[in-house]
Amino acid sequence: MSALSAGRRRGAGGVQAKEGAGMRFLVVDDDFQARSLIQRLLHPYGVAEVATDGEEAVEAFRFAHKQGEPYDLITLDILMPNIDGQEALREIREIEKELDIPEDKAVKVIMVSGLDDAKEVHDAFFLGSATSYMVKPIHNQSFFEEITSLGLVLEKTH
Repeated sequence: MSALSAGRRRGAGGVQAKEGAGMRFLVVDDDFQARSLIQRLLHPYGVAEVATDGEEAVEAFRFAHKQGEPYDLITLDILMPNIDGQEALREIREIEKELDIPEDKAVKVIMVSGLDDAKEVHDAFFLGSATSYMVKPIHNQSFFEEITSLGLVLEKTH
């Protein structure tokens, strides 16, 4: 399964980055090839930063908000060392609550996994409030379609 069914999506607000600035992305995956592919796909549309585990993801998310440069989209692998993607997402959502970020302004999060597992999908949406879920391998067209379906407008910056 390379694309999501309509039932595996949450919300779609029309988010657009400042003109010319591009979007800010955080790509979180412990697998170098998977992380590099997603980073390469997102690079033309803004800044694509990376983290190799959930602990780094939470730290990067907190730092980005502290700097006043929050992420527009996070891709988050589920199975990772230290803190897994499910726990990282719960912590990210908790930080958003602490910062009084309204739900409609919350960062869009695509959970990415090599597993098409019903329990993981359930946990991602209902326990972590994921915005979307995709199964690896990621295919370019379905990835961009998914981002667009979340209400994010991708415009090339370089």
